[in-house]
Amino acid sequence: MTGHHTTSGSPFTPHSAEETEAMLESIGVDDVEELFDIPEKVRYEGQLGIEARDEPTIKEEVASLLDKNEDMIELLGRGHYDHYVPSVVDQLSGRSEFLTSYTQYQAEVTQGFLQALFEFQSMLRELTGLDVVNCSMYDAASAIGEAATLASRVRETSGDRVLVPDVLQDNRRDVIENYVAGPEMPVDSYPTDDGNVDVDGLRSKMDEDVVMVYVESPTARGTIEERVAEVGELADEFDAMFTLGSDPVALAMLEEPAAAGVDTVVGEADVLGLPNSFGMGTGLFATKKDYVRQVPGRLVGVSEDSNGKRSYTLTLQTREQHIRRERATSNICTNQAWVALRIAMHMALLGPSGLVDLATESVERARDLAERVDDIDGFEAPAHDRHHFREFVVETDAPAGTVADELAEEGFAVHVLNEDELQFCVTGVSDEELDEFVSTLAEVSA
Repeated sequence: MTGHHTTSGSPFTPHSAEETEAMLESIGVDDVEELFDIPEKVRYEGQLGIEARDEPTIKEEVASLLDKNEDMIELLGRGHYDHYVPSVVDQLSGRSEFLTSYTQYQAEVTQGFLQALFEFQSMLRELTGLDVVNCSMYDAASAIGEAATLASRVRETSGDRVLVPDVLQDNRRDVIENYVAGPEMPVDSYPTDDGNVDVDGLRSKMDEDVVMVYVESPTARGTIEERVAEVGELADEFDAMFTLGSDPVALAMLEEPAAAGVDTVVGEADVLGLPNSFGMGTGLFATKKDYVRQVPGRLVGVSEDSNGKRSYTLTLQTREQHIRRERATSNICTNQAWVALRIAMHMALLGPSGLVDLATESVERARDLAERVDDIDGFEAPAHDRHHFREFVVETDAPAGTVADELAEEGFAVHVLNEDELQFCVTGVSDEELDEFVSTLAEVSA
């Protein structure tokens, strides 16, 4: 660092103009901008014109801006769920020793946090039946991408094609494709039938070049996949990795993935521990012991200290920065440790029976709402003749966008899937709010 040479007055731009010019000349570049590949369509050549203001003024302006947000009752779902988080989770996770902690490199001073992450791994291991769970990923989408690259490393197939369902959410597919663009792994869709896997259609897509098959349960449309074991057999027949997308609440009710032949489980773990944030997540990643040295991110292991006492430490690290370097399995540089801590707290507070109760409620409330919606003229619910979890698709005679707009005017937010389909989710919505929603839906359809 040569901050004493800076002419800008900022410690974050420490090089003088002469030093910068010398470095550019050394690498054969005329201008710093040549180092950045910014597409023309997103370049901004003008001035932002933001005036400097004092803190009270800024706070007042931000508060005024936020006040413009409409206070709506959300029945959105599709990957973002709002199960009630006990207040004790906020109280405990907000302790300074947790809240200010970074990565737990120094095991001797972070035993409590490491133990909590170990419990996070252990509880998810029980839910998945698989041998190894890492102590959190970024989110579900990147976890699927990591599963695909793991598959390309451990499966001896003639290709690297990844198969995903045709109902997969676009944002998740975009992340997967971005993840596998480097190793040139094409992503292809297989068909679904009435919301679930069309096994015959999937078979027609299978070949020796398929390295991973991805299935979700619950699906993006809220259905519970009924033929997981059959997909597992098919994937095994072609030596493709079988990856299942799910979450801790759903797994409390569903068949243990390992028993159905699943190799890797991914998904959003933050259905517990966090209120709905529409963005921030925590990726779940579980797999078989055979692949433990290929798992991305971090693992917390148990050992003994010099006095023979049980102790915890980060183990088998596969990161590029300080252990594996060019042999790293992933470039994931951090994890969601604090959020994983909150998830572990929430799971521990619920306990096994509480988790099952929450899962049961997610099924029963979705079923009950679907029955009530189906009784309203102009709607058919659920659109799929399946078991549902948390949410379901509704067919509407009126244009779906029009129905959604009229609901929004009355304070309800729902998803529009296409011209004649809506999707409703029951998590985070009280019984009284659901009663009001049903009444409002009947009124806007009249």
